[in-house]
Amino acid sequence: MRAVLLTGFGGPDQLEYREDVPEPTPAAGQVRVRVGATALNNTDIWTREGAYGSPDDPSASAGWRREPMTFPRIQGADVVGRIDQVGPGVDEARLGERVMVDPMIYTGGERELVTTEYLGSEWDGGFAELVVVPAANAHAVQSSLSDAELATFPTAYTTAMRMLNRANVSAGETVIVTGAGGGVGSALVQLATLRGARVVAVTTPAKRERVLKLGADAAVDRDAVNLAAELRRVAGEADVVADVVAGPSFSALLRSLGPLGRYVVAGAIAGPLVETDLRTVYLQQLTLVGSSFGTHDDFAQLLQHINRGELTAPLAETYPLHELTAAQAAFTAKDFVGKLVVTPEPAP
Repeated sequence: MRAVLLTGFGGPDQLEYREDVPEPTPAAGQVRVRVGATALNNTDIWTREGAYGSPDDPSASAGWRREPMTFPRIQGADVVGRIDQVGPGVDEARLGERVMVDPMIYTGGERELVTTEYLGSEWDGGFAELVVVPAANAHAVQSSLSDAELATFPTAYTTAMRMLNRANVSAGETVIVTGAGGGVGSALVQLATLRGARVVAVTTPAKRERVLKLGADAAVDRDAVNLAAELRRVAGEADVVADVVAGPSFSALLRSLGPLGRYVVAGAIAGPLVETDLRTVYLQQLTLVGSSFGTHDDFAQLLQHINRGELTAPLAETYPLHELTAAQAAFTAKDFVGKLVVTPEPAP
């Protein structure tokens, strides 16, 4: 089958397009999905680069679990397609079923989420024609959206759902969303709005109108000279900051929260090492919450919104599978709003 193999940690040269990769076969309790589309995520880039570090060495090369990885690996977590084979113990009535795949492969409660296998990282993913996953992770989806549109949802939107659930966001609250033009940011804007929250997006002027169309009530320039003051002017005393950027803005984001505010973080694209005045944290009695990916329950909650047609798919552009390197370069440049998606079209 056709697939792109990640052959080791490093640059784009570690991605190898092949047309002779053996087809996977589903084992007991598994299904094989013929891929219709697979979206890109920050994790694809950071995993290729080995950028997660280790607990003892932030500069070490490692996957998202901060431990060594096995290569070659097929990346791609956000898979939509149709089941074309079932393993022993799986109802054959599922053959031909259109599915969206929950990329978190674990059993048990939410504590197991921090040691889960992630599709495309510890388990071969969807940058291929075929992918095998546990049958319970392949969810039937009823939607008029295209495969490429549906592929924009799994990781970004489940991550966002997890963040909002962890921070207990409710109707009437004000939520500041950073990186609002990206995949998780777009998801946070839509999902928080569905909850009845007032959303203030932090983004660039070029992405402002698109973010407002997704449902944000207001937008603030991420490069504002005094970001904390601008956020307080627009948002007032915010209840929640949902952050995927971190870096130099971290302290300003904390200062934008009102008393008993909650800061929830699921990414650090502007830098993982941050500084703040801890007096802001304890005098304002703030809560700092870590969050990553999403549970099976978060995914099921997301699927309900999709099946009811309540979400706009933030599809920015599609690329054929053999152009995955170009897609990752475009993803890294961040000159788009929403998600980039790969489809398994043959090379010319």
